[in-house]
Amino acid sequence: MPGRDITRLPNRVARVLLLLTFTLAALQLPLDAPAQTAGPQNPPKAANPPAATAKPQQNQSDDEKKLNDQGIFVFKKDVDEVMLHASVVDDHQHIVTNLDRNAFTVYEDGKPQNIISFHHVDIPVAMGIVIDNSGSMREKRAKVNQAALNLVRSSNPQDEVFVVNFNDEQYLDQDFTNNLLKLKEALEKIDARGGTALYDAIVASADHLKQNARLEKKVLFVVTDGEDNASTETLEQAVKQLQQENGPAVYAIGILGDEEHPKRAKRALEIIAERTGGIAFFPKTLDEVDQISRTIAGDIRNQYAIGYKPTTPQSAGGFRQIRVEAKAKGHGKMVVRTKTGYYAGAQSVASSKP
Repeated sequence: MPGRDITRLPNRVARVLLLLTFTLAALQLPLDAPAQTAGPQNPPKAANPPAATAKPQQNQSDDEKKLNDQGIFVFKKDVDEVMLHASVVDDHQHIVTNLDRNAFTVYEDGKPQNIISFHHVDIPVAMGIVIDNSGSMREKRAKVNQAALNLVRSSNPQDEVFVVNFNDEQYLDQDFTNNLLKLKEALEKIDARGGTALYDAIVASADHLKQNARLEKKVLFVVTDGEDNASTETLEQAVKQLQQENGPAVYAIGILGDEEHPKRAKRALEIIAERTGGIAFFPKTLDEVDQISRTIAGDIRNQYAIGYKPTTPQSAGGFRQIRVEAKAKGHGKMVVRTKTGYYAGAQSVASSKP
């Protein structure tokens, strides 16, 4: 039935309204005046009560100011600030977690830099899980998938994670989430076949992080069992992409044998991890992969965030070498692991996406 047009109300209704208007006017009462009755009366409740008045804000610490609307810790850094995420180990390979800002010295191209921000907190990360799905991985995927899920379980619950499965090509089977069920479903999309385009998958995943991650700290967790044999990218090009400003740290697990080809694959993973501030692991058995994934989670959660403004402006461009030292009373020799350099002001060179 067609809706009524409000301009076509019956004349009788219009006459009643007109009479009511004249009556109220004669009584000198406004149309919106409340009726006056004797005795006290509770005021009516508002249909939409006003929001409570906000309390005056107190001074917040630097860390508190870095919480976003969802309560997730994010960095708000100066445009020219270089942010390093660094792990420190002693001569027994134990993680050192009790250092302050004064223990660190940052060098860029051999020149000491002025540290302008310093934090040692469990910072949520944007993480890409990049898993080899080539034919040789068919029998390994079940344990690798379980290790990847345990990595997420052991990590900060506010991490945002995506999954890329790759063989000759790379597939973004789950975009950023912290839902374990969705991640599990993505990891179980196993179609183990074809070759190993490792470098292409890494470049595409790093670009996905750069373009879409909301969090400042970025990580790639890579698992493969062989040498790259299908990429259009070279190892050199992949490393260059990873070393773009604010590129991810790469933690790699190489499930390799002892033949000549796996030796080259091992060296490639070592180069990628070392230059980005991550670690490459080479388990002797598949059963070790799960414990390694938990070790990686612990390393990521116990890093120092160190920010500095380069003495050479970012606008000057070029590759910058980085070295960080740590010295403190009560500690012996310590090794700081972070990225070894970056391309200042450089744009992403990746053209492919997962």
